[in-house]
Amino acid sequence: MRIGVNVGHFAGRPPPDLAARLQEIDAAGFSSVWFAEAYGSDVFTPLAYAAALTSRVRLGTAVAQVPARTPAATAMAAMTLDHLSGGRVVLGLGASGPQVSEGWHGAPYARPLARTREYVSVVRQVLAREAPVSNDGEYFPLPSPGSELGKPLRSSLHPYRASLPVLLGAEGPRNIALSAEVADGWLAMFFAPAFDGFYREALDEGFARRGGRPEGFEVVATVPVVLDDDVDRAADRVRPELALYMGGMGARGANFHHDVFVRMGYESVAARVQELYLDRRKDEAAAAIPTELVEQVALIGPVGKVRRDLDRWESTVVDEIAVQGLPDDVSAVARLL
Repeated sequence: MRIGVNVGHFAGRPPPDLAARLQEIDAAGFSSVWFAEAYGSDVFTPLAYAAALTSRVRLGTAVAQVPARTPAATAMAAMTLDHLSGGRVVLGLGASGPQVSEGWHGAPYARPLARTREYVSVVRQVLAREAPVSNDGEYFPLPSPGSELGKPLRSSLHPYRASLPVLLGAEGPRNIALSAEVADGWLAMFFAPAFDGFYREALDEGFARRGGRPEGFEVVATVPVVLDDDVDRAADRVRPELALYMGGMGARGANFHHDVFVRMGYESVAARVQELYLDRRKDEAAAAIPTELVEQVALIGPVGKVRRDLDRWESTVVDEIAVQGLPDDVSAVARLL
């Protein structure tokens, strides 16, 4: 199993030692570095920064938000960076959620699967550069309807790789199936090895619509990793982030991260965490998450325990684990994994 690092998005400000940490990750043998975006730092700028500081790791967006850019703009950024990095880019896309899409980007969120499907189609056209790009779809029509001067255009930049991989970030079964149907991989979040069968069924549904699993399809899961002799203390490092996503990323009835834990059988826990978090009792929300739940979606505890727990992941659909956040001790995590 490959191991990468998902730095995520910057909270407050970028880490002051980011350059040195990225070079250390590259030298330590990790397979990839990923960045994210929400409603602050963007995803492509730090990825370009990482490209200039590294020489071997893959460079991934996890994820570039669909509502943040037109599909052509996203393809342009990915294609340009692929050239400058020597073909190391992995383009991860995600629909985001209604709060960010409509409240931050001012873009409609309705029918996110259909919107994503069309978005991927346009991105593929740009990357392939086989013909001028056109699209008669509902969400990203090209040329713009009613335009008198607009015409289909072909990218002036030739792609470094027309086959630049496109992955989809997904949590629900329909979105996971979509990744299997139209993308080159699935970016998983809050993956639990105990539910591997559920994820395989969703992927198989998409592969069936595609006519089979394509060669090279990959599953990359972002996973918190905390090495500590005290398991509960290690879980305490993860609980606040889980509380944020379970309770605060969205509203009641419209939080897809929350729904993941409901499907895992933690409905009462998820409801309590959401209630506390939305009531601004964030510390209590984090404390309400049991250690056993943290252990479902994270690798925590002493080195020996983490090694044993990692064995559960080896038999799952996951091809690569992206360690969530910059590890405290890059070399220790590299030796472990």
